[in-house]
Amino acid sequence: MQLPHPVQTYFDADQRGDGAALMAAFAPDALVKDEGHSYRGHDQIDAWWRDAKQQYAHQAAPFEAELADDRISVRATVTGNFPTSPAVLTYHFTLADGRIAELEIRP
Repeated sequence: MQLPHPVQTYFDADQRGDGAALMAAFAPDALVKDEGHSYRGHDQIDAWWRDAKQQYAHQAAPFEAELADDRISVRATVTGNFPTSPAVLTYHFTLADGRIAELEIRP
């Protein structure tokens, strides 16, 4: 499966637990929406990601993608320390200037 570079970087960095590489994929004023909360900018997104990794020890394995211009939806099997593991989640990315401008994660 061929994913746009910032999206592939997101999943690769997440798998390795590499917060610096993951943050480099995001625009400085990016927005993340997950579990009913919103996080804007590198500081909030980094804190969200690190907290989620610590709490859930999750791993996402993408298996399907739909690309439409600057919007990419990726379905991934997510495993970790949560009651519904494994779960299939959809990651909705919006790209701008070669980086992730917005990410929304939904069941």
